[in-house]
Amino acid sequence: MTQKTHRYFAINKPYNMVSQFISSHDVTLLGQLNYPFPEGIHAIGRLDNHSEGLLLLTTNPKVTRLLFQGTTAHTRTYLVQVKNNLTEETLKKLQVGVTIEIKGGLAYQTQACDVSIVSKPIWLDSPKYEIPAHIPHTWLLINLTEGKFHQVRKMVAAVHHKCRRLIRVSIENIELKNWEPGAVIELEETDFFSKLKIDNW
Repeated sequence: MTQKTHRYFAINKPYNMVSQFISSHDVTLLGQLNYPFPEGIHAIGRLDNHSEGLLLLTTNPKVTRLLFQGTTAHTRTYLVQVKNNLTEETLKKLQVGVTIEIKGGLAYQTQACDVSIVSKPIWLDSPKYEIPAHIPHTWLLINLTEGKFHQVRKMVAAVHHKCRRLIRVSIENIELKNWEPGAVIELEETDFFSKLKIDNW
């Protein structure tokens, strides 16, 4: 029997689009991107409706387990715009871990992680939902190896800041770079797994 050849994609998920191809709700779907995706395609993990950036897609059902449910943690990097100026003291709290609420209403202490205050990248657009430059705000770069539901938004809320814009810019060595919203990039299988640091596929 011939082994099925799977396909692998990285996209820049636009704002106000869900990470699904099918929904019973009136929402904007991945299938509305201008690209002929193959049958059996699905998202690996998700970004919520109002989050943007790097989303991986594949026809290979094993990848989600290998990337997000395996014993080896994989780094995801997020560029986040929050309301008001964030102090060094607050930054330290995010770095050492904060308490958030997770599924079932349980309190969860986030792991220590790499968080830094950064400037807005010159390649990033400025849509109307972004906080304008003249209004106090802070851009953060957050590297996580865990992914609780809405974790980044809950983390900044825990230190009394509101997340206004959230963009996933990389998963391991697959990087968003300066792709236009809705851009679709197909990757070769070996390159895909190598960049994600998955070697037992």
